[in-house]
Amino acid sequence: MLNEMQFKRRENMQAPKWTTLNGLTSYPVALQMMEERVKEILEKQGREQIILLEHPALYTAGTSAKSQELVKAGSFPVYTTGRGGKYTYHGPGQRVVYVMLDLREREKDIRAFVAALEEWIIQSLKILDIHSERREGRIGLWVEHQGTEKKIAAIGIRLKQWVSFHGIAVNVAPNLNHYQGIIPCGINEYGVTSLRALGSEASLIDLDQALYTTFEKIF
Repeated sequence: MLNEMQFKRRENMQAPKWTTLNGLTSYPVALQMMEERVKEILEKQGREQIILLEHPALYTAGTSAKSQELVKAGSFPVYTTGRGGKYTYHGPGQRVVYVMLDLREREKDIRAFVAALEEWIIQSLKILDIHSERREGRIGLWVEHQGTEKKIAAIGIRLKQWVSFHGIAVNVAPNLNHYQGIIPCGINEYGVTSLRALGSEASLIDLDQALYTTFEKIF
């Protein structure tokens, strides 16, 4: 059970630094940025950080990814990453949020941390009039769409000595056809959707503001 105060920073901790990268950021560049910040946090040389960005079209494979779940890479690069989870897609129109928090100073509980990230997305999408929910046995956030359930946000994290990196991805207006090259998160029975496909006109900036507004309530 997620305690309301579980992941809030201590009173004497600096608030995380928020960085928004314009344009499309290559996956290797983003990974290097995360690794450098995690090292600084571990060495008490840098504060926590939230990075908001868009990637060019690509697939990433988590630690549980299976080769048969990569249906067709096409012209998109595929990156093997140390985060949890399976295959996912990143691309223009999707907000990727990399979260580097020091759980040594918050709470050393991986499941509760994932639940906190889920709640962060739920509360942020609520501001944009999108109702999303958890589903037992399925990581990420789900919405009712066209008579079925579809995934609107993915979560994949990694911890290094209790400092987090990687994070969340929320579909604002990506090309959903690009998901056809993979079995997203290893789940074949349900599709994926986006804010735009749900009829929302919310932009990346609108989502960013919602994420910023709700962050302090949880973290």
